[in-house]
Amino acid sequence: MNASLLIVITLTAIQDALVGLVAQRVPATGLAWLEVAAGVQPEFDRAAFLDAFALATRRLSRAPLDVTPDEAGTLAALGIEWPIGVWGVDDAGRAALLVSAAARLRASEFEGVLEDVYQHGDNRERQAVLRTLPLLPEPARFLPLAVDACRMHIQPLFEAVACENPYPEAHFPDLNFNQMVLKALFIGVPLARVVGLERRLTPELARMAGDYASERAAAGRSIPADIGLVTAGRGSPP
Repeated sequence: MNASLLIVITLTAIQDALVGLVAQRVPATGLAWLEVAAGVQPEFDRAAFLDAFALATRRLSRAPLDVTPDEAGTLAALGIEWPIGVWGVDDAGRAALLVSAAARLRASEFEGVLEDVYQHGDNRERQAVLRTLPLLPEPARFLPLAVDACRMHIQPLFEAVACENPYPEAHFPDLNFNQMVLKALFIGVPLARVVGLERRLTPELARMAGDYASERAAAGRSIPADIGLVTAGRGSPP
């Protein structure tokens, strides 16, 4: 099978699964709106797409998905094995919109659309973009955007990348991954929320975490209780 066709088929299946999640959590009017917004029209209408992306919270709500075990099994069959139950219903709707656009547009055109919704959206819209990155074709091309979000002093955007998201494990270089983990410790984000942390442990990360713990102890400050997740077996924090 042609590789491009296979990508489209996979994206369509993911889109259908996301719309299915939304369908169980919104009134019929909200579902009808999403089905039209994410539907395949003869021509891609960029302005209509941007409007729909902005309207998703109002149309669908920000209630948490709270995925059921059966739904989790359906998602896992599509390769979505990380916990998206923390997403809002609007996150799922926006992800469906992005996946639909990715299936229809040339790579360069889609990159422009994603950049547009990210740069001009509010923080909730940007959060949805970041959460959707691992679902998109060639996700490594969005590495600069994800790394930049980790550097921002906007905790919801940091968490959208660092927490319940397999993107950093799969694509961040060691330096960026380690900085993300240290920032999570610094701002009090539980390390258990970092997908694949145990697979990205390195002596350098353990050293950085140990140095951080030593600095906290020397200043008479508390040490994060879960820092042992990165220092265990390589020396304990003081």
